[in-house]
Amino acid sequence: MVERWKRELDAEGLFAPERKRPLPLFPRRIGVVTSRTGAAVKDILSVIARRYPAEVVLSPTAVQGEGAHAEIAEAIRRIDGRVDVIIVGCGGGSFEDLFPFNHPDVVRAVAACKTPVISAVGHEVDTALCDFAADLRAPTPSAAAERAVPDREEVLRELRGCDERMRPLLFH
Repeated sequence: MVERWKRELDAEGLFAPERKRPLPLFPRRIGVVTSRTGAAVKDILSVIARRYPAEVVLSPTAVQGEGAHAEIAEAIRRIDGRVDVIIVGCGGGSFEDLFPFNHPDVVRAVAACKTPVISAVGHEVDTALCDFAADLRAPTPSAAAERAVPDREEVLRELRGCDERMRPLLFH
């Protein structure tokens, strides 16, 4: 079934590389589409808090079970346009656990987003069809958070370097 969906969605152009958009360099609001209680949301919040002061907006959804695909698609549509970048995903699990992220409803919701999307389904070895429609695939939810925001310390180092290079020119 997943292979058939993959062929159909690819034929619709939803996986085309030219559809991919860059992520914003300095996002102010990060949307997260995942379970309210899973480890994924805790990991994402922790990484963003450590790296960069951005607001996180949760669009909670079931990520497993009957009807989860419809909830995920609705959670994506609900947050699209309200944030600068969206992380869609969940932690690891079996193929069956991650199956909702293969559903055409979820893939089409990701592809239809006006907002850039990072897919973070499962762990490094897991792949879901929504990964192919997203603007960026991250191997884990924590890695998605790292890609969504810059590292505050690196930004400050760069600014200090600019300051050091400009001072002699300004006060010559």
